[in-house]
Amino acid sequence: MERATVVKDEIIEQNIRFLAVYLETRNSCLILLSENNDKLGTLAIAVPKPQDLLGPPSSSVLLGDRNAISARMFAEYLASKKNKIALVSIYLETIDEMQAQSIFMKLIEKVIRAKPEEEGAMAWA
Repeated sequence: MERATVVKDEIIEQNIRFLAVYLETRNSCLILLSENNDKLGTLAIAVPKPQDLLGPPSSSVLLGDRNAISARMFAEYLASKKNKIALVSIYLETIDEMQAQSIFMKLIEKVIRAKPEEEGAMAWA
């Protein structure tokens, strides 16, 4: 990986537009998950555990508290999946955090697998 990769995508569920902006560098990844518009929301960080230690990644909420459960959960998931420092932001306007979790999980899986040439996802390398 020479430079950072950026992928933007969206899903429409329950007549609501859910957006993701995903940025991946050599040692970290950042994903902004939001409803209707790209916005910064509750921000969590997770650091993967070294390979010789058991347990989930260490995580903490850096900003906000409204969607702290989901932000930490997704940051830990991303850190363990990518084995990199992970930052996750969640901004919701109308839908409940628990209702949005399954939708955001689909969106996360979609953007972390996207390649720059794939249709449906806008990606830049």
